[in-house]
Amino acid sequence: MKGAARSWPNIDRPRCLNRCLVGFQSQLWEARRVPAGNGKPGSGRPVGGGPMCMECVTGACVPLPPQSDYHFEYTECDVLGSRWRVSIPNKPDTCTGLPDPVKGTKCTFSCNEGEFLDMKTQECQKCAAGTYSLGTGVAFDEWDTTPPGFITLGVNMNAGDIYMNCSNSTWTPKGDYIASNTDDCTSTLSYAVTLKKPGSVSFQYLYPDNSVFFEFYVQNDQCQSTESETRWMRTTESDWDTHIVQLSRGNNVLYWRTTSFALNPGAVKPVLLQNVAISGVAYTSECFQCKPGTYSAEPGSARCAPCPANSYSNKGATVCQECEKDKYAGVGSGSCLPRPACSASDYFYTHTPCDSAGETQLMYKWIEPKICDESAEGAAGLPASGQMEACPPCNPGFFMNNASECLPCPSGFYSNGTACAECPAGTEPVVGFDYKWWNRMPSNMRSLVYSQEYSDSERTTAWAVAGEYVYTTPGNMDSDYMMLALSVKGYSLPRSVAKDEERGELSKISFVFETSCTADCVLHFMVGQSERTNRVVETWKGTHGKQSYTFIIQSNSTVSFTWGFQRTAGYTAESKYSSDFAKIFAIGITNAMDGVASHCRHCALSSARSQPGCVPCPAGDYMLNSTGVCKACPANTYIRAEQPVGRGACVPCGPNTHSNKARTACQSTCRLSVKQEAGWALQYDFSSLANATAFGSSPLFTSKGLRYFHQFGVALCGTEGREVATCVDNVTDSRKEVRGYVCQATVVPSDVRGQRVVSSQPISIGDTLLGVTTKSTLDSIYSPNNYFPSDSKLPDVIFHYRGSETTQACKAGRTTSIRLRCDPTVSAPNEISLPSECKEGTCDGCSFHFLWRSQHACPLCSERDYKRIESACVQGITHTTYVWQQPARCAGGVSLPPPTASACVTLDFWLKLGVGAGTAAAVLLIGISCYFWKRTRRLEYRYSKLMTGSGDRECQLPAADSCAIMEGEDAEDDLIYLTKKSIFGKIKSFSRERTSDGFDSVPLKSSSGMEMEMD
Repeated sequence: MKGAARSWPNIDRPRCLNRCLVGFQSQLWEARRVPAGNGKPGSGRPVGGGPMCMECVTGACVPLPPQSDYHFEYTECDVLGSRWRVSIPNKPDTCTGLPDPVKGTKCTFSCNEGEFLDMKTQECQKCAAGTYSLGTGVAFDEWDTTPPGFITLGVNMNAGDIYMNCSNSTWTPKGDYIASNTDDCTSTLSYAVTLKKPGSVSFQYLYPDNSVFFEFYVQNDQCQSTESETRWMRTTESDWDTHIVQLSRGNNVLYWRTTSFALNPGAVKPVLLQNVAISGVAYTSECFQCKPGTYSAEPGSARCAPCPANSYSNKGATVCQECEKDKYAGVGSGSCLPRPACSASDYFYTHTPCDSAGETQLMYKWIEPKICDESAEGAAGLPASGQMEACPPCNPGFFMNNASECLPCPSGFYSNGTACAECPAGTEPVVGFDYKWWNRMPSNMRSLVYSQEYSDSERTTAWAVAGEYVYTTPGNMDSDYMMLALSVKGYSLPRSVAKDEERGELSKISFVFETSCTADCVLHFMVGQSERTNRVVETWKGTHGKQSYTFIIQSNSTVSFTWGFQRTAGYTAESKYSSDFAKIFAIGITNAMDGVASHCRHCALSSARSQPGCVPCPAGDYMLNSTGVCKACPANTYIRAEQPVGRGACVPCGPNTHSNKARTACQSTCRLSVKQEAGWALQYDFSSLANATAFGSSPLFTSKGLRYFHQFGVALCGTEGREVATCVDNVTDSRKEVRGYVCQATVVPSDVRGQRVVSSQPISIGDTLLGVTTKSTLDSIYSPNNYFPSDSKLPDVIFHYRGSETTQACKAGRTTSIRLRCDPTVSAPNEISLPSECKEGTCDGCSFHFLWRSQHACPLCSERDYKRIESACVQGITHTTYVWQQPARCAGGVSLPPPTASACVTLDFWLKLGVGAGTAAAVLLIGISCYFWKRTRRLEYRYSKLMTGSGDRECQLPAADSCAIMEGEDAEDDLIYLTKKSIFGKIKSFSRERTSDGFDSVPLKSSSGMEMEMD
């Protein structure tokens, strides 16, 4: 019997006590290490310290230690689901004895919410007031330090930067929450827990910045992770969101991981995490005290409730204490603060609803909850209300009833804000919402405030109506988000409008706004399915004058719109910039299912008696003004979707494009004919480049050294059913996808979640083809030649595109020009480069320029592009070959003609024939020359004869003698010439010696032909 006095004379008590302590310490270790006692699996008994130790503990010589010196724990469960309760000393050096191990409860045993397991009695007990328990779970709601069991670690996931130090990039406790890192490192917060039965983990998070990638996933015993589709968290622009994940029985490791990719300048907002709760553990052996600002009034509470406004509580409170009159406290406060003196920033103005007399009044109201003291010295009072004045008209599509309330007109009716009228025959109502008067907040709009502390949307008014506009009221804290939400049921195109498959426009929302700021204020515009899931589509920072913005709606899932205004991003508990504001003057949304009509328009009527009413004009037709008559647009035009009435609805297609079958857009067949100055034309076929292709920019770096790229998708040309370029967001839960001719996304090489790249921020930079030309300018789009210098004689072919999405920087939308340049040496399909002056493809963020070099960008080959080469005639045969002109400037088109062979005559024959003909001609020429030479000599002879005959009769003229050749003279002349020496004879006579008197002997002939000699 424990505690009975017994005598043990043979025991050395100090040695016994020491052995007992060592033995019971080993009990816990062995019990945790060995599933059953005595070292044998399945025996179900822990290993003890030996009989001597047990005697010492139970004997009178060793008293039991106080309860505060030890605590109880269970051993690991064995295969039979059993376990032992053992005692563990809190201070091993001071403990002198421990209770015996006893059989524990079954491993499946658990307590309910609001209860804890009393380890001494092994029974469930209710938590006391001021405490709480999850029963089979644990909760973490205080973050003054990192709670035990949580591990945070910063690592560098960018393999391209080995020098980045991420050791300090961890999650940081901030009191009520824990905040992630904001640099380019990857920060992980993890917690390991073993569940005895299936459970869950829930937590609240604030994720305002999509430049931070935030994921939560769980790994089990087999290191299997959460599915990738569910691990990426959805951004929460202004409010805390709750995330719940089911957990399996066994070991689970929870991971919260963030990576910042701050590509744009500006402060990065961290991810905030709070109120982590895990259920499924076997038991909890204690209850947790309520944290300051919360309380639990009844025993057995599963959670603590926040204190209401103007009250506070300390830790473990059972009730909240009211603040003194001159102090205040927000919801969930742990203390009260002195009330400041009221000022002009503590109230706002608004217009009262119209009364039965049709009058309204300017009125001032305190911001609720009121925290200022109007009785303090120097405090401002609430200004007096203004004079009663006539109410403005209702918004278009509404009418004012006898009680001065604005009600919507019935279906088929319209109004300008006064009285409803039925649409005339041959017309249809133009349905939507057109808010331009703000005397009362519309029924499908609401105003609320989101705070980083608590999301109590009823505690204040964020936007107030002011007649001609709605504006943000001063808030309790400058870091609060002032939210304005608008929701519609869906969209439906009018019966007279055909759906535009090319553009897919269902509706559009437009609004006119302005902002005025003295700090770093920001206005967000968000769209989506609900307020909690909306994504940011545009942001304006700082002061902006009155301007308009339009967003194209292409899906019936986009039915929620939110405007969020924040005066400063830094968390503050006071209001320094309450004078900063945002105003919205008008909001218009088209084709809303639950909308009203502001006017009616003419439409084409159906000829079918079974379905009377308006019908769309045939494809390619527009409606004449103020009639229901449809008229065909000229050829090669398309119908302007936003203006189907009037001649201006027909828009001519750009150069080298044609309208599609539905006449809603212009397309290119990828074929082009370019006329040259010489009169002939270059023929192009870009079909090989028509498939969608992707290419990236050169590496870019953030200010902190993070490497990233811009990836572009291009679908150059094509007709109906063509492949389109696609850019996606594979990080955030929105999974935004952009499709068109040209798009851009930002990608970061990363090991996050095992992905090769992380793609985000997709945008369209070209969803409409304007034209294809060789000119640098088309429809105000300019493609500078100096961006891509060229020395080729062939012109570049330029495709011009325009994007429909507008931004505050690109009010006319983004534009893209793609130059196709012939380069027969390039066979790669995507040899696309960016201007050297603009590393991101654009120098101004709105106009993008690309150069696409390819052999498929060359003109089609024709007969002008090759030449003919003939070989020499060999053995009576000559060969003809065709080769391309160099340098090559064409591709495809006609093929080279095949080589040919033809009969020919050899050179020997022609040489012989030439020599013979030349010889004959020479003989003939010589003969002719001799003949005329002979005739000339005869005439010379007769002339000399006449002169000789007249030489003997001086001073007398010779008798007339005929120069004609008389009969017999030819014979005489022939005789004379025949007697002349030949040329050989003359040569011989030259060799004779002269006479003694020095003269040569010369033979003379008389006229009778007798030869005479004279010495």
